[in-house]
Amino acid sequence: MSQAFVVGAVRTPVGRRRGTLAGVHPADLGAHVLRALLERTGADPDAIDDVYFGCVGQIGAQTGNIARTAWLSAGLPHHVPGTTIDRQCGSSQQAVHFAAQAVGSGAADLVIAGGVEVMSLVPIASPMTVGEQAGLGSPYAGAGWREHFGDQEVSQFRGAELIAEKWGVSREDMERFALTSHERALAAQAGGAFDDEIVPAFGLTADEGPRADTTLEKMAGLRTLTEGGRLTAAVSSQISDGAAALLIASEEAVNRHGLTPLARVHTMAVTGSDPIHMLTGPIPATEKVLARAGLTIEDIDLVEINEAFASVVLAWQKEIGADPARVNAYGGAIALGHPLGATGARLMTTLVHQLRRTGGRYGLQTMCEGGGMANATVLEVGN
Repeated sequence: MSQAFVVGAVRTPVGRRRGTLAGVHPADLGAHVLRALLERTGADPDAIDDVYFGCVGQIGAQTGNIARTAWLSAGLPHHVPGTTIDRQCGSSQQAVHFAAQAVGSGAADLVIAGGVEVMSLVPIASPMTVGEQAGLGSPYAGAGWREHFGDQEVSQFRGAELIAEKWGVSREDMERFALTSHERALAAQAGGAFDDEIVPAFGLTADEGPRADTTLEKMAGLRTLTEGGRLTAAVSSQISDGAAALLIASEEAVNRHGLTPLARVHTMAVTGSDPIHMLTGPIPATEKVLARAGLTIEDIDLVEINEAFASVVLAWQKEIGADPARVNAYGGAIALGHPLGATGARLMTTLVHQLRRTGGRYGLQTMCEGGGMANATVLEVGN
């Protein structure tokens, strides 16, 4: 396999639900980061081999292969194709994997990987709702599924509750973690840590999610999502709008086009996990990618693990033994938001820029995914 380099990585600010980006067409939001990526890297649009975009809610404005419609909406060359990926919350991290695999195999030289999701317009589980309204039932209602898993409830909320119970994560533990997420995100904003990765979009210049007024006392007063449960909205990722994109290049393309590598895609892994607990995948995915890379968690300078729910990250930390100071050091989805199909690329963009800003060498990204899966990626900077 040839080497695959990240030569550009940009993202929009993440918009809060019904916030500044709520009225933006998803294809226009995707087009915005595509244009910004090409402008920042100086790459020739005619030389792009393919565009891979993650998008989970593929319904309405987000149908019709949004990777392609975003590219065309940006006024870019018609001969460049695109394809849209759904690996649930890991969709745009998987887009990066596919791009690195294409480049590494020699099948392509320049591939854009990214994602977009406007959840204000297309709420979570919208395609599932349409199926139920049509009398087709949920994805978990088929005879084969019920044969293997029965009629037990399948949802990310239940999975997060089961994880909290299994790993002994209390509500108070999760609330302290959530408060830290907001504090870190606010500190990153104030210190300009996100300045190099964000491209202002449609009047929005900074992430809208972080809350300066949040306190443990306020969190403690919230109602739990389920009766007798531990989860509240405060310890869950925010419904959000956003887009992000990275340019992945071969070594030959770097030299031919005069591009500047920001990081190397060192190692990739993907795994399935228990579909009922659903969100435990980052644990085996991390173990798999570190073993494949010949590294330990102590070698990793920065970790970006998606904060779908606080219990997911806290259980992962207990199993992996990661230093909390290196995990989501600039806040996570609890504070910054989780625009489903864009989050993988958003995390990767943050990881690339923060490794370079802090002088770190190795970065790890992993995230839980609907259906019980997880991606994990190791990036290397400066070598």
